[in-house]
Parts: sequence; C-alpha cells; structure tokens
Amino acid sequence: MGHGSDQEQKHIVSSENADAVSGNGEQGGHADGHGSEHDREAGHGHEPESGPESGPEVGRGSEPAEASEPVAPVQPVEPVAPVWDVVVVGAGPAGASAAYAAAVAGRRVLLLEKAELPRYKTCGGGIIGPSRDCLPPGFELPLRDRVYAVTFSLNGRLARTRRSRRMLFGLVNRPEFDAGLVEQAQKAGAVLRTGATVSRVEQHGPAVPDRRTVAVVLADGETVLARAVVGADGSASRIGAHVGVKLDQVDLGLEAEIPVPATVAEDWAGRVLIDWGPMPGSYGWVFPKGDVLTVGVISARGEGGATKRYLEDFIARLGLAGFEPAVSSGHLTRCRSDDSPLSRGRVLVCGDAAGLLEPWTREGISYALRSGRLAGEWAVRIAEANDGVDARRQALNYAFAVKAGLGVEMGVGRRLLTVFERRPGLFHATITGFRPAWKAFADITRGATSLAGIVRSRPMARRALEALDRVRPMGASGGGERSGAEESETDGAAVTS
Repeated sequence: MGHGSDQEQKHIVSSENADAVSGNGEQGGHADGHGSEHDREAGHGHEPESGPESGPEVGRGSEPAEASEPVAPVQPVEPVAPVWDVVVVGAGPAGASAAYAAAVAGRRVLLLEKAELPRYKTCGGGIIGPSRDCLPPGFELPLRDRVYAVTFSLNGRLARTRRSRRMLFGLVNRPEFDAGLVEQAQKAGAVLRTGATVSRVEQHGPAVPDRRTVAVVLADGETVLARAVVGADGSASRIGAHVGVKLDQVDLGLEAEIPVPATVAEDWAGRVLIDWGPMPGSYGWVFPKGDVLTVGVISARGEGGATKRYLEDFIARLGLAGFEPAVSSGHLTRCRSDDSPLSRGRVLVCGDAAGLLEPWTREGISYALRSGRLAGEWAVRIAEANDGVDARRQALNYAFAVKAGLGVEMGVGRRLLTVFERRPGLFHATITGFRPAWKAFADITRGATSLAGIVRSRPMARRALEALDRVRPMGASGGGERSGAEESETDGAAVTS
C-alpha cells in the first residue's frame, strides 16, 4: 500500500484548476497521437497537428515570384505535444494494473512515477486470493513465504494457532512485487517515466488545447496531455485532491523490517502472527519473509505515542528487541467516505488515491489491483468519448462498478471494525474457538469468498453480525498468558504441538 505523509496531503489543487466541464459538448481536438515517440521523431506513425505550413505555397497555376520580390522569413512552428490516450499517475499496484488494462486494450499509455524503481513501500506484503485473481496472465509472484498457519493473540495473551492443509496466502516484498507489475504493463505497451512528480491536473485553461483533453502538469513545468487520466498516486494523492476524495477513517501504521538469524527464521516459516492490540481497533502482525521478519502495528491516527509504544512492546514481547531493524517506517492509511467521488470530468482515481481499502484489516493490495484494473478499463472508454456527456456516463459506470463490488465489502468491513473496537476479546474468542469463523477467515484469504459474500449468502453470519452490532462496548477480556504448550488446530481438529 503506497502511502504518503500528511505533508503531502497539504498540496491541494487550487480551485482555479477545477473542471468546469460537466455535460457540455466538446470541440474537436488534437490528433490521438498513436505511434511511439521514437516513430514520431523519425517521421513515422500519426503526427500530431502542428498548425499551418510555413513558407510560401506553390500550387498549380501559381505565378512564380519575381526575383526582386522579398521573401518572408520562415517562422519557427512550435511542436505540438503528443496526446496520450491514458496517463496513469503512480506506479504502485493500482497504477500498474490500470496501465496494464489500458495498454492491453491497444491504447497509448504513459505511466508516471515520482520515484525511481524499485522503491520501498511500508506494507506487510500479504497477497490474498482476490489479489492473485487480479494479476496479469502469466505473472509469477515473487513469494518470500507461503502461509499455512496463523497465530492469534489478544495483546500478547491467549495465543492460539490455527493451521490449514492448503495455503492461506503468500508474502512478498513490495519493491519486487511492484517492479514486476510495472514490467507487465510495459510488456503490454505502456511507457514508463520515473522521476516525474505531478504538480497538478487541469481540465480547462491555457494548458488544455480542447475539451477532450486533460493537462497533467509536472513539477518541472512540463505539461503532459491525455484523453483520460487515472490517479493512483497513494493515500496523499494530488489527483485525489483534484477529484475531491473525502475520507472518514485515517489510521497510522508503523513497521520494522528485522533481519533475523536462520534459527529464528525457521520458527516463523509458514506462519504469521496477528495480535489484537491495546487501543480500540488496533492490531499488530509478524509476516516472515525468509531471513527478514516484517513486524508492524496499526491504530487510529491521533494516538501516535501509544502506537509507537505498542510496536516497541510488541517487538520486545516477541524476543526481537535485540535485532537491529534494516528499515523502520510509518504511513497513513485512509478510507473513503460512502459519498466520496471517484471521478471528475476525464479523471478517475483508484487504490489508495481513492481511499479504497478494507476498513477492518486495512488490507489495500487487493483493493488496489481490483480498482486499478477497473480504472484502466473505464479510462479507455473515457478516452474514446467524443463529448462531455459520454465521458461523464463512462465515469459513472466506473463508480458504479467500484461501489457494487469493493464498496459493499468496505461496508461490511466497517461493521466488523466497529464490533472489533467494542469487543476485541469476543472477537478473538470467536475467530479462534468457533470453527465456522476460522473457516470464513481461511476462505476469504484464499479468495473463495469475500466478507460481503459471507454476509449475503450465510444467514447465520448475517444474524451474528446484526447481533454484534447491538453489543455494548466492553474492555478486552481474558486471563493471563497460557503457559506450556501452544494450542494448534488443523482445519478445525485441535492438537497440541
């Protein structure tokens, strides 16, 4: 999940750049600009319109100019910038997926990324079933580990491990994963530009040649033109600010990448830990990736000091305080409000830029991949739209597709987060001691179903959630830590290990 700092979010697009186009008709515009930039320089492919020809015109029946008649000097003609079909801002999972979807449709796609790739991102790196289902055909996941067991604990107490015969989910390092997705987009035909920081987006004004075109203005003053723009530039998105994305849940995540010796790594191979934390809605995790453990915690923003202490205590409790982290980082996750827009004119947002992630677990990779693919597909349709009415129709179709799928899942996730904040002890007891709850968790991580699917298709789950909605808040329950053997379960069959 690509996330930025609060400082980044202060760069809000000024109102003078707001799109004044809604349903107005559009004028004719520049050439579509098909063909590569190299072909254009060599004189091949479609040439952008470049204005009137310079120099005197000689046609049939024209009189030759007299030798004494002065010849007007040749005026230089300003080159016309190519117009891309789709420009995608941000090369994380959402942006790479959008660029791939638009490129495989045969469109000219430019993918802009402000950093150099590969780059580090604060993220647990869990790849669940819905994420795998959205990967490009033939994409090989750079898995660092495969998870078959999950240990759950309640703020360090009542630890219990559940095991599965089948893989639950995989773990990746984000630099490798993101770079692989970008490579797939490039193979499909997308052009990548790194070191390109976007300053703002304009849909009218002197930088915009016609009403079918969007201007993406870079920090160095360069203007890139496109028929459609997809914003996938993280949780502090400049494109999201242009669209007017509204947020109603902001959380702070802290994470450490801790190299460990082989003996410690072996203890964690194939198993993750999820600890329900001391603050309402908080939890911690340990994700093993070979000789490195990704250890992190997350809680509501505004409790920075408590969140930092939770991470320090968590690491100490795990016996990892003696190992120096290779990377320590933090990020903010942001969830959209129900009425937050997903588009403005010919500009769409997806992934973290749109505030799309699961509110309870704050899982964002699958939301980024799924919304990115949808954004790329609908951006193609917007690029083909000849007027504002058609462009608006396609943008609304994109919003409907997102809300009908991811939006419904987010709604269930919000309800689960509310229950978890009120009764973490009950939540822990349910997922560790009630076999259908563990099976639902396993099915969701594998991609066999979703939160919304479970509530929709299983009356018992729906009634249980409705009952929990009415439960009054209560502190975390439970006694001291269990001593001796760790409890384990293999697909519901309890054993002692």
